Amino acid sequence: MNKVVLSGVLALALAALGAWWMTSSSSSTDQAAANLLGAAHAQDSDAEVDTSLVKEMTLGAEDAPVTLVEYASFTCPHCASFHMNQLKELKADYIDTGKVRFVYRDVYFDRFGLWAAMVARCGGEERFFGISDMIYEQQRDWIGSGQDPVAITSNLRRIGKVAGLSDEQLDACLSDADKAQALVAVYQQNAEADAINSTPTLIINGEKHGNMSYAELQGIIDGLLPQ
Repeated sequence: MNKVVLSGVLALALAALGAWWMTSSSSSTDQAAANLLGAAHAQDSDAEVDTSLVKEMTLGAEDAPVTLVEYASFTCPHCASFHMNQLKELKADYIDTGKVRFVYRDVYFDRFGLWAAMVARCGGEERFFGISDMIYEQQRDWIGSGQDPVAITSNLRRIGKVAGLSDEQLDACLSDADKAQALVAVYQQNAEADAINSTPTLIINGEKHGNMSYAELQGIIDGLLPQ
C-alpha cells in the first residue's frame, strides 16, 4: 500500500481515537493514545497495513447458489432503511433457507461510519449483525442533529453497552489503531475493485445494482436460482 493511502487511513484512525479519548475515563487512555501516535509515525515507513485483521462478515450457507454483497455505510439513511426492511425479508426468505449467501462490506464516507463499524465489530463475528441492527435502527438517535464527535461517540458506546459490551471491551476496540487502519484499507481495496461510489450498492452474483425494492430484489434472485 502506498504512503498516500496509508496517510488517509491513519487520519481516520486518529479521528476515531480523538473522540473516544475525550469521552473515556479509563486509565488506559494514555497508553491507547501512545499506541496510536506510534502508528501515525509509522506512515514514514514502507510497511503495509495488515488487512488480515479484518474478517468478512457473512450470513447464510457458503455453497448458496446466489451471493449478494452489500456495500453500506452506518451513516447512510438508505442503508438503514434497507437493513430494517429488505434485509429482514431477504434473511427469512433466502438467507435462512440456504438460497443466498449475504456478505456485508463497510463503506466509510465519514469518520462516524468508521467509529460505528469499530463498535459493531467489537463483539466478534457472532454478534456483529445483532449490533449492526441496533446501530442502523437507532441511526437518527446516535447521529443526532449535529456533527458533535463527542456526543456521537458517547451514543455509540451506549449502544455497545446495551448490546452487552463492557467499558473495557469498548475502550480496547475504539483505541485499536491497527484495526482502524485495516478496516479503511480493506474498504479502499474493495471499493476500488468494485467501483463503489454510493450506498447501498448490491453485487449479486458479480453484477452491480443500486438500491431497490424487495420485489425487484426478489425478481433478480429468483432468476438466478436453479429451476
